[in-house]
Amino acid sequence: MRMDLNKARERMVRDQLIPRGINDPRVLAAMGKVPRHVFVEEPLWGEAYNDYPMPIGERQTISQPYIVALMTQALGLNGHEKVLEIGTGSGYQTAILAELAYKVFSIERIRALFQRARRILDQLKYFNVVIKVGDGTQGWPEEAPFEAIIITAASPPEVPKPLLEQLAPNGRLIIPVGDRHVQTLKKFTKTSEGFEEEELCGVRFVSLIGEHGWRE
Repeated sequence: MRMDLNKARERMVRDQLIPRGINDPRVLAAMGKVPRHVFVEEPLWGEAYNDYPMPIGERQTISQPYIVALMTQALGLNGHEKVLEIGTGSGYQTAILAELAYKVFSIERIRALFQRARRILDQLKYFNVVIKVGDGTQGWPEEAPFEAIIITAASPPEVPKPLLEQLAPNGRLIIPVGDRHVQTLKKFTKTSEGFEEEELCGVRFVSLIGEHGWRE
């Protein structure tokens, strides 16, 4: 079974990511290394490298591999960054970031998901990750500024102000923005003039709940 899962992961990179424009060698290497299957329940392991999101409990999902790779590539990580992740979820995106950044700070609002993700990340020896339970829309002001911020839940059209404020100069923020059903994945880059905004693609994410997001 283990060999089959390794081959499935190789196929995922070869057939789902490279043909769709994922070309950062470090991102491809991380996607080829991190065992996505261990972040879902064992009965779902056989589906773990397929081209769609999967349930992780608590009405949350683990994102489609391509979207994880696309969002990660858009951050442009070189290995020296402090990264803030809003929405730890399964911990899979966290592990990908941990492969590519100096240190990852991640916030999860659902304690059961936080506990499970922390256990898996520890088992995989991702010790450059700090996770806490809290309202991700507030960011993590004690650890700011961050060179990169990634939000894995859908923001209202008004992007949470604390997250933009916690970006370092030239920092990048990736966030799905829209309503509760369909969103546009956007990249904000902090410049001396303000923020440059770029649209990446259409997406569907669970809602970003919090003081500066959607109400529960």
